[in-house]
Amino acid sequence: MTAGPAVRLPRAARRAQILDAATRAFARSGYSATSLDDVAAEAGITRVLLYRHFESKADMYRSVLERAGQRITAMVGIGEDLRPEAVAALLQAAAADPDAFRLLFRHAAREPEFREYIDTLTAESTEIAQSNLARLIPPGPWLDWAAKVVPALTTEAVIAWLDAGRPAPEQAALRIGLAIDGVVTAARTALPPGAVCPAVPPVPD
Repeated sequence: MTAGPAVRLPRAARRAQILDAATRAFARSGYSATSLDDVAAEAGITRVLLYRHFESKADMYRSVLERAGQRITAMVGIGEDLRPEAVAALLQAAAADPDAFRLLFRHAAREPEFREYIDTLTAESTEIAQSNLARLIPPGPWLDWAAKVVPALTTEAVIAWLDAGRPAPEQAALRIGLAIDGVVTAARTALPPGAVCPAVPPVPD
């Protein structure tokens, strides 16, 4: 599709329009399979206009991820991700821009060029979870385990909720909270030495 004459917009508005279009295009086809021509067509502008705002496709993709992260942080906050209100805010952020949420927490992790950005985000989430969980779980390897599991479980649960068609949004935060509680219970429960699940053989050291 050939883009028609572009309506003149203020620079900030044009950049936001391009980022919106890029988010949709990347979420639909992935980073590698999406060209700048695809983004330009999605935005209804020429490729030349893209280069007035972004140096390359990688620069654009990174900007998409950064904007998604900033928006989620603004809606959810920092350091409160175990509260039910924070889970509800995360669900609202995902529902407001599901393409951006999926790009940030699912697709970008599969792109080696952007792995460092996602690794930084994961490390920050783990650190926040560790701080929160330290009030509930004794220090040790199971606290470390839970601090990694809870953020991953939460984001995957939100994506699965989006994929399922966003059922019962008024219950979603509670259900995800119950799953988090299950991880906390598993981490803090004292088991006798040698305890194993009867149906599953023990994992070798």
